[in-house]
Amino acid sequence: MARNLTQKIIAAHLMDGTMSPGSEVALRIDQTLTQDATGTMAWLQFEAIGIERVKTELSVSYVDHNTLQMGFRNPDDHRYLRSAAARFGAVFSPPGTGICHQLHLENFARPGKTLVGSDSHTPTAGGLAMLAFGAGGLSVALAMAGAPYVIAMPKVVRVRLEGKLTGWAAAKDVILHLLGLLTVKGGVGKVFEFSGPGAASLTVPERATITNMGAELGATTSIFESDARTRDFLTRMGRASHFKPLAADTDAAFDDEIVIDLSKLEPLAACPHMPDRVVTVASLDGLAVDQVAVGSCTNSSYADLKTVALTLKGKRVPPATDLMVSPGSKQVVKMLAAEKLLEPILDAGARLLECTCGPCIGMGGSPVSAGVSARTFNRNFEGRSGTQDAKVYLVSPQTAANVALRGRFTDPAGWGKAPRKPALPKKIPSIKKLFVFPPKDGSGVEILRGPNIAPLTKFDALPATITGQVALKVGDDITTDHILPAGAQITALRSNIPAISEYIFSRVDKDFVGRIKGLGGGFILGGENYGQGSSREHAALGPRHLGVKAVIVKSLARIHRANLVNFGILPLLLTNKADYDALEQGATLTIRAADLTPGGELEIIADSGRRITVTNDLTAKELNIIQAGGLLNAARARS
Repeated sequence: MARNLTQKIIAAHLMDGTMSPGSEVALRIDQTLTQDATGTMAWLQFEAIGIERVKTELSVSYVDHNTLQMGFRNPDDHRYLRSAAARFGAVFSPPGTGICHQLHLENFARPGKTLVGSDSHTPTAGGLAMLAFGAGGLSVALAMAGAPYVIAMPKVVRVRLEGKLTGWAAAKDVILHLLGLLTVKGGVGKVFEFSGPGAASLTVPERATITNMGAELGATTSIFESDARTRDFLTRMGRASHFKPLAADTDAAFDDEIVIDLSKLEPLAACPHMPDRVVTVASLDGLAVDQVAVGSCTNSSYADLKTVALTLKGKRVPPATDLMVSPGSKQVVKMLAAEKLLEPILDAGARLLECTCGPCIGMGGSPVSAGVSARTFNRNFEGRSGTQDAKVYLVSPQTAANVALRGRFTDPAGWGKAPRKPALPKKIPSIKKLFVFPPKDGSGVEILRGPNIAPLTKFDALPATITGQVALKVGDDITTDHILPAGAQITALRSNIPAISEYIFSRVDKDFVGRIKGLGGGFILGGENYGQGSSREHAALGPRHLGVKAVIVKSLARIHRANLVNFGILPLLLTNKADYDALEQGATLTIRAADLTPGGELEIIADSGRRITVTNDLTAKELNIIQAGGLLNAARARS
């Protein structure tokens, strides 16, 4: 039977289920990754499961988000993560070593393997032909404990790339083009499988940029084939033995196909405040820019920063434009330093930041009030930068460097000749010695906890009938940044659910927390694509802690939907989307939860007497989890 690459890897890891689109499949997971913003909770959950050692081939605990270490909270969390990794058998990546996805690509990702990570941009590893999924921390904890990762069997879309990138066009422009074509909802329930002669022309770091931002399409994941480019990358990284050729069968079927001619692409930008609001850079000609930021898990590779360095060489950024550069790993820094490529960046007036996520998640580097910022990042949600009224544009490193030099967007036709695409050096310095590998027997390791690490909240089972008010009504494209903002102050509380819950919807409605506490719980009413963006399960955990029993929406983002299920919140879909307009904040609703059936319809009775029909897309297993009060409760009951 002919299969595409996605189907091949799923078939090789299938533990249960049927490989027909929409059916539930349970997959064996080879590797996991966590990062400190979501990982502390994931490791607390792993402890609660009661397994003595991780059961994956490899699990890595990265520290790359909360590295500012302002006060005791972040360093305490890092100490906890280091001790937990040693105790349970995971590799630990200390703060400053690099960004999890860049490090994983360089050191651990392997073609044909499966990866689940507590970060929505885990599909970055798809650039190295891994089937990699972003998930909530509890799903990752269960994978570390040996449980399968369960998803709906996705449709597979072939993206055939033809031609080659020319001029100043970059890999970032490929995924921005796709976002402009399909929107942030265009990938729901799908895997994007890239192939064709154009794909063969792209290096692994370029491929990783594209698969990284496949998350912005709402995709299950994205993947490239494993070919000569893959072999070259792994060989240069000192991992030639990890190479394995992988491709779709020549007569494999796909659910859909998109063709992109790379030679026709030009520099693009995503306008505020959504990654799919894509325009040409030329159309922004004249727009003054206050800040430029290069880095993030999307564009912080050696090749990205070498291109920036060559573009900046011998030139100076205007004083009114602040340029920041965040390398993706210490390996990247060492390669740049060996070629004296840090000097052009520094001499141009740029600020060289630590090898971390940094400004991408509002962890420093915020723009000025109402400032315009051009960033090589993957998201430009309102307020995500740390400045609520900033206007963030997403661009490639090539565009970012040119914008920084001019202090404004200009037509790329006037930028001159683009530097040649950088190739990786023949000899690449390894930083493997910086990782902390666990002892063979960690049973004697003491797990170290700081006072900010609070015990896990225990949740009650779902009652037969739920009555409460609509505590908040929100519109379309509500992101997890809207639900729970990032930034230094809030992110430091990720291991303390009662404390972090005080910030739920704080930038949407400052009275929300006080109101829902006064109501003793309630419901959220939302529009399309509710919960898109980051995989942060705290955007479900916090509302659950505050007493949110159900979200009633037009449609849901994949990872957030899974997190709602994991923590016992009913995800209900309006059968008639016009009913959204008929319900207002403050309406009292009654839901007969005992009448719920998988995929079935249910009537909600409003205090006005109006009856609202909702449905769900839950499996029987997911409904049982919600009825138990969440996945941890269900797992405990099974054990």
